[in-house]
Amino acid sequence: MAWLLLQVRLFFIALQFFTRVPIPGWVGFEPAWLQHASRYFPLVGLLVAVVAALVYGAAAWLWPAPVAVLLSTAASLYLTGAFHEDGMADTCDGFGGGYTRERIMDIMKDSRIGTYGAVALAITLGLKCTTLALLAPGQAIGALLLAHPLSRLAAVSLIRSASYARDAGKAKPMAQEMRAGEFAIAAACAALPALALGAFHILSWSALGGAVAASAVVAWWLRGLFVRRIGGYTGDCLGAVQQVSEVAIYLCVLAAAGQPALA
Repeated sequence: MAWLLLQVRLFFIALQFFTRVPIPGWVGFEPAWLQHASRYFPLVGLLVAVVAALVYGAAAWLWPAPVAVLLSTAASLYLTGAFHEDGMADTCDGFGGGYTRERIMDIMKDSRIGTYGAVALAITLGLKCTTLALLAPGQAIGALLLAHPLSRLAAVSLIRSASYARDAGKAKPMAQEMRAGEFAIAAACAALPALALGAFHILSWSALGGAVAASAVVAWWLRGLFVRRIGGYTGDCLGAVQQVSEVAIYLCVLAAAGQPALA
């Protein structure tokens, strides 16, 4: 019972860290909990996906798909406080404008968004909305339920496989060494929704397989870039992995739907 209560507390700590959702007062807080809360990052992503899917589903009864997608995206941005988008923008500014490790880190600490970050945000949000709007409603909802947890698992894989690059930072308490069992919990939180989507024929198994492969490639490639340039990752880097992976997943689902421009 004590173990189960701890898991519930860890989930709420992750929910508080990654979203705007208030948590019950009885949860409490201990600094050590942050180190272990990242195991539920994909589960938080599933909650975000459910909210986004509900908004999309409700809006799709009243308006065309592009409007439903924009409202769904706005809901997810509000729920997370654009936390991951901000991290991606800072990462693109840092790696785009910095040539040394020190300069990259300094740029990423700057709260202002530069050219690289603004362009990256425009392209990322544009790709998300375009791909989802081109999918049939059921596929779009399935893509949301797949991409949000799976892309967060891609980010968690960096915590498992690389080192935190800063001496201090907002994400450092959550970015300590991750044990294999903790990563297994995170993987299960992403795998179960994916398996359900395949079992209920909401998404094809080819779409699911392609999405998993694409997410893994994104995490592997960006991890190599981060380790090579700054010796590890930061919280902003985790946001970048999540965002790029999410886009890659949507693109895989759309490709599996069979709507190429030159068909």
